[in-house]
Amino acid sequence: MIRRIRTADDLTWLLAHTQAFPGGQITTLSVQKQRVFDEASGREITAGTTITTTIRYELAVRGIEGLYSVSRVAKLAMKGVTDFSIFEQEGADFSEIGLLHTEMSEGHLRFWFDPHGELYVICDEAELEEVSRPGTVRPLLTGMSEWTFQAETGALPTIDWFLSHLDRMGCPCAWRATKPTGPAHPALRWAGLLLPASSKGLPRSAGVSIQTYGPLDGYCFGITLRVSDPHEEVLGRLLMVLADLIAHEFSGTCLAGHHVMERDEWLGGEKTGRQA
Repeated sequence: MIRRIRTADDLTWLLAHTQAFPGGQITTLSVQKQRVFDEASGREITAGTTITTTIRYELAVRGIEGLYSVSRVAKLAMKGVTDFSIFEQEGADFSEIGLLHTEMSEGHLRFWFDPHGELYVICDEAELEEVSRPGTVRPLLTGMSEWTFQAETGALPTIDWFLSHLDRMGCPCAWRATKPTGPAHPALRWAGLLLPASSKGLPRSAGVSIQTYGPLDGYCFGITLRVSDPHEEVLGRLLMVLADLIAHEFSGTCLAGHHVMERDEWLGGEKTGRQA
């Protein structure tokens, strides 16, 4: 999901959609200043400031079958920043959002991310880009890697689709389906483990886990890949092949580590190096 925030109505939508990020946690925060050369003065001058924050949060959403949980990772880019404050007192931690307050004033958006104003931004507009997954997301163990893709259009591919494409790409795999250990989330479809044929020396259960889900938050479907040891060459390569295959075939948004990005940004990372 990508939504531009410019008006008071947009802010109302943001608060309703996120429920003000209940229990949310800021995982990354960046300040980017753009500068241009001013020929009249012969100096570089500031042309704009953007503050971008990534927030993880979970919601209880009401559906046809009752309440169910949704985990989201949101990238909120606040653009045209005219004033901001990032202040963390000794022993405090503003990464946990206790309260989000927003308002529209004199044509500017104002954001307070906590009761005491440790993170405060005034800007011209904002953009929310988000990836959603069903249920409560398990925390990653040390060394694990995870990649999620939400498709804007198209139908969820089958496991046979993956196996045939991997064969043609020189990465043949076997498939082992898995069943949920608890009550199934209504959006979940199928899940299992892709086991590389060239798994000599790997533990028997070593592979890339795939979990798929149907429509959620306006997207047609989603796929989450998870690998226990991405530093194992065979598994790391398989994870990247799968991620590139999905991003090439479908249009949407992906989540790699703490980074929410559009599929073109991910595919562009082939040349510039990726962060995961």
